[in-house]
Amino acid sequence: MNAPVVDSDDAGRRVIDGREVLAAARLQLLAAARHRLALHLPLLGREDYGNDAELVELKRIATSGRRAEIRILLHEPAGALRDGHRLIALFQRLSSAIAIRTPIEDADRQNASAWLVNDTGGHLYLPDASRPRGRMALADRAAQAPLQQQFDEIWERSARAGELQALDL
Repeated sequence: MNAPVVDSDDAGRRVIDGREVLAAARLQLLAAARHRLALHLPLLGREDYGNDAELVELKRIATSGRRAEIRILLHEPAGALRDGHRLIALFQRLSSAIAIRTPIEDADRQNASAWLVNDTGGHLYLPDASRPRGRMALADRAAQAPLQQQFDEIWERSARAGELQALDL
């Protein structure tokens, strides 16, 4: 997937504009992650985090050892479950390393931006989750820090997405 890149620099900072560029950026950041990942997803479209290459990377991170942790803030978990999103199936198989919570406060639920933060200083930020436009960096901890802090704060105020738990029948 060789997508065009705009405004690249040594920290891997790039402007994201278009679905192909966004998909390439997501995959690159997933591949760069070692053990930890945080995703804030107001929307989870079929093309988001559901293709084979992305799922391989997510599984690699989730099974990377004792420190493995993927935290996902998902605004509409029931919709993702109903749509049969492949990320939900992965979560159900690897729930010891993948946690999904749902924001419950109105201010958090109205946050329409999406972002990914990995443990190597990389991040992807979309001001509007419904549009494939934003920014990314492969190694820019200074720009990543506010996204991580905001994620952690929302995570603490959120509830476990119990409806996603696989039923053992």
